[in-house]
Amino acid sequence: MIYKKSGEEIALMRRGGAILVDTLNRLEEALLPGITTGELDAIAERSITAQGAKPSFKGYRGFPASICTSPNHVIVHGIPGPVMLEEGDIVSLDVGVLYGGMHVDSAWTFPVGQVDPAKAALLKASEAALEGAIARCRPGARLGDVGHAVEVVAEAAGFSVVREYVGHGVGRSLHEDPQIPNYGPPGRREVLGAGMTLAIEPMINAGGAATRALDDGWTVVTADGAPSAHFEHTVAILTEGHEVLTSRTHARPPVALGAS
Repeated sequence: MIYKKSGEEIALMRRGGAILVDTLNRLEEALLPGITTGELDAIAERSITAQGAKPSFKGYRGFPASICTSPNHVIVHGIPGPVMLEEGDIVSLDVGVLYGGMHVDSAWTFPVGQVDPAKAALLKASEAALEGAIARCRPGARLGDVGHAVEVVAEAAGFSVVREYVGHGVGRSLHEDPQIPNYGPPGRREVLGAGMTLAIEPMINAGGAATRALDDGWTVVTADGAPSAHFEHTVAILTEGHEVLTSRTHARPPVALGAS
């Protein structure tokens, strides 16, 4: 069942989105060669909790950390730990925030220092695929239009779209209906309507689309070892158009955090 959100619920998600974006900005500032993914997780948890929210991911189905950290050939669900990031890496930082009983979810793939042109092109195309999908978000459009936009942009740039993992509804729960594939013919699937809140998240591979799950039960990597990028926003469908609740261009100034 698709749960449409009230104006009050969307307002809570907007506030949660601001906390999430502030956290992503702090992570980007700290993202220098030599930092570990575990250190990034600690920064994120401190940022989220200091602002009166909770990390959505921590403890979710047993997940052991506050964020997902997925470097290079890791597509999604990487577990933070002792892995040290190096110059030229890319890393997806996936953050969920629970505020006022409502979840928001967003991910961004960042370069660590200077990256090679191939990785830079992957990041550019993946972000463009997300933007193309969001542009289709309006009442009366269909979910197939959203996924088709991702597929068209990514494949035109020479990349492949992950099919086993998809976006989702978000709000009262971290994962809600509907599922949002990043492919598919336009004009199909559910009709978008005001009050729907969607986590749209293209996962784009530099090589083939095939994936492989690791033995830890969470981490998903590219089957061929090629780099992957992951971008995600939480989007509310309005009576006219949409609002990106996790927009990085409309975040409030960060609050000061006390010493740990």
